[in-house]
Amino acid sequence: MRNYDLEFLKHFSMVIGFLALVTLGLIIGAHYLHGVLPQEVDPAAVKRTEARIAPSGAVYAGATGAAAQAAAQEAALAAAASQVAYGGTTDGKVIYESLCGACHTNGVGKAPTLAGGQFAARLSKGKETLYKHAIEGFTGPDGGIMPPKGGNPALTEEQIHATIDWMLAQ
Repeated sequence: MRNYDLEFLKHFSMVIGFLALVTLGLIIGAHYLHGVLPQEVDPAAVKRTEARIAPSGAVYAGATGAAAQAAAQEAALAAAASQVAYGGTTDGKVIYESLCGACHTNGVGKAPTLAGGQFAARLSKGKETLYKHAIEGFTGPDGGIMPPKGGNPALTEEQIHATIDWMLAQ
């Protein structure tokens, strides 16, 4: 080999060695910083995790548990009362036009229509049965379907009674 080839190899080896040391230093520095700096956590991810691992219920035991259970039931009733449908109106016509008419005008889901006088057969079972079927839901022998509370759980029993009374008067 010639002298200038040996010089080149010597310089090239030193450059490669220097670059290897710089790379090793950067790896060690990154490892140190990764251990020292806290990781950023997305607040939305924290909320999703908390919602996912939150208990779905509670266990109530003894006198304190009974008080806590009663308080939870009162809170649930208060929340439900604040969500009354159609502003709490007991005008059967308003509720019929807003909710019931969708099925009972055209016979959707084999619902009895007001125009056809199809409520006569159902009325023979009594008003209380009509009220019960409207509140709890009903699947008739002909396959007709009445969802509970007409599909609006915010309706009160008084609103349902008023609407059925209005429908029967028609």
